[in-house]
Amino acid sequence: MESLFLLIPLSLLLVALAIWIFLRMSDSGQFDDLEGPAHSILMDDDRPRGSKDQPPAPAPTRAGTQGQASERRNE
Repeated sequence: MESLFLLIPLSLLLVALAIWIFLRMSDSGQFDDLEGPAHSILMDDDRPRGSKDQPPAPAPTRAGTQGQASERRNE
C-alpha cells in the first residue's frame, strides 16, 4: 500500500510528460507529412541530377568492371 503513494504520482508525471512531448512535437510540424517520405522511396529517379532530357546511363555490369580494372593494371 505504501508503494502506491510513490507509484501513482510517478505514473501521473510520466503520462503528463508524454502528453507534453506529443503536443510539442505536433505543434512543431513533426507529424505534418507522414506519407511523403514513404512515397519518395517508391518514386526513385535514376537519372543524373543535371540532365532531365537525357535517358539514364546503363549500370555497369560485373564483367565490365573487371575488364576495366585489368586494363588499368596493364597500362
